[in-house]
Amino acid sequence: MDNIKNNDMQNPEMSQKPANTMPLIGDRAPAFRAMTTQGKVDFPVDYKGSWVVLFSHPADFTPVCTTEFITFAAMAEEFAEMNTKLIGLSIDSLHSHLAWVKNIEEIKWNDHENVKIPFPVIADISMNVAKKYGMLQTVANTQTVRAVFVIDPEGIIRTILYYPMSVGRNLDEIKRIVTALQLHDEEGLSTPANWNQGDDVLLGAPLTLEEAEDRKKRDDIEVIEWYLAKKKL
Repeated sequence: MDNIKNNDMQNPEMSQKPANTMPLIGDRAPAFRAMTTQGKVDFPVDYKGSWVVLFSHPADFTPVCTTEFITFAAMAEEFAEMNTKLIGLSIDSLHSHLAWVKNIEEIKWNDHENVKIPFPVIADISMNVAKKYGMLQTVANTQTVRAVFVIDPEGIIRTILYYPMSVGRNLDEIKRIVTALQLHDEEGLSTPANWNQGDDVLLGAPLTLEEAEDRKKRDDIEVIEWYLAKKKL
């Protein structure tokens, strides 16, 4: 024990909490207040009762980020129908965000054009929010990576995704994740690999022998192994 204490004293940085920490799945989402392209946001107070997809991007006026924002905007209504709100973030200024959002309206990408960004974009020049969520992972810590946090109506982080700067996000996958999480919360069901809405879902492993035997008698359940069973929605 004495050796451990001495080592800690010789290396104080090892015992200090990093300034840029990353919350974990199951943690309460860090609270913050910030200015956005749609006014002030007090999170999670302003979003209580809704699912939230909080996502960061490296910088305004960049190719990959622009295609992501156009696609997020095109899917915003689909997310809204799922009681899910979108919030973007980068460490650019509010004026930069406003100029970029306005410029996006003039861009045609695939089948999308005249796109208005319906969700707020946080101006995080102080890096306050980015540091709370561990979004600064570049060598110079001057840009946020492509982070995605799916947060439930109680303010609990349920999913964390991180993408490198050169790879655009799959927004259908983000929607799929929210759909699967809501299904689990509402009906206690899980989803198998490559699951999409409408596919068969999984039951949790039985906790007793009686429960395992009862499943074999049900017409709505296909028992593959005693611990692996699926059903249609």
